[in-house]
Amino acid sequence: MFISQKRNQWPAVNLLAALFLAITFSVISGCLSEKKQIYSYTGLTMGTTFSVKWVASNDKDKPKISALINDELLKVNQSMSTYIPDSELSLFNQLPAGSQKNVSERLAFLLSLALSISDESEGAFDVTVGPLVNLWGFGPDGRVVKAPSAGQLQAVMEQVGYTSVHLKGQRLHKEKNSYIDLSAIAKGYGVDVIADLLEAEGVSSYLVEIGGELRAKGLKPDGMNWRIAIESPLASLDRQIHKVISVKDVGIATSGDYRNYFEENGVRFSHTIDPHTARPISHKLASVTVLAKTCAEADAYATAIMVMGPDQAIEFSEKQGIQSYMLVKTDQGFKELMTLGFANYLVQ
Repeated sequence: MFISQKRNQWPAVNLLAALFLAITFSVISGCLSEKKQIYSYTGLTMGTTFSVKWVASNDKDKPKISALINDELLKVNQSMSTYIPDSELSLFNQLPAGSQKNVSERLAFLLSLALSISDESEGAFDVTVGPLVNLWGFGPDGRVVKAPSAGQLQAVMEQVGYTSVHLKGQRLHKEKNSYIDLSAIAKGYGVDVIADLLEAEGVSSYLVEIGGELRAKGLKPDGMNWRIAIESPLASLDRQIHKVISVKDVGIATSGDYRNYFEENGVRFSHTIDPHTARPISHKLASVTVLAKTCAEADAYATAIMVMGPDQAIEFSEKQGIQSYMLVKTDQGFKELMTLGFANYLVQ
């Protein structure tokens, strides 16, 4: 009887072992089936394209994330676009000199950052340069084929000067008939907004891009950094890669004078306007790529450096704690200039 009972226990033991193996196999299979991948969502915003890539085990959250992205980008546009007549910023720009108004928290945040960088760069980046941008045909008023006259430039310069715009908390005031233009920082800010959204949804690795301005976080599924191409600053439609950088946890922005311009009598006028001279830049700096903590900062600093030109750029970059890489036009092609730390990002 004892032996019979002993023998009868083995089938139960085998059943438990088989069940354990089945559960283990199921867990392992589940882990393998949830291998992390890159998911993406693309679209149009701010007059350009956007691309959002994130690392996840599955795409179950993609519909929710996509909807949130669209909603946030619409809010950014409605707050700070100069192309939307009834945007928050456009409505403020329509007010007469001496006006003041409470603005939204997001607009106050970006204006505060923009005014700070305007001050740091001694006006090379100037949020009130919009009237000049429009006069030269690079704003919402449309293209021109002829450079404005000295008299036109002088008249518009009466509106320009970031020191005539004051922000206290969320209270915005303009001393004169200022027109605030955030187009040189808004795309970068939009990138940051989407990056913050992804992190709030539990995403720890992503690459967000709007119109060439980017922010990278974490690693790709293969454990590698994100790789970004720096375009060769050629005016032709045949785009070429000049360098590749390997990045994570950083904002990236590139500014250049080789795509957006017009010509008159063989003279090329860049879309980058120097607020000090009221004219497009005329130095030899063709493009600059900036790495900074946020994309909004990188976006604004890239514009400031394009206005400054190569002679001041390195010193300014080091002082502000940003990394910059510049391509300067020469008779032989392009010469590279970069801050000491930028070489660490270049893919050899």
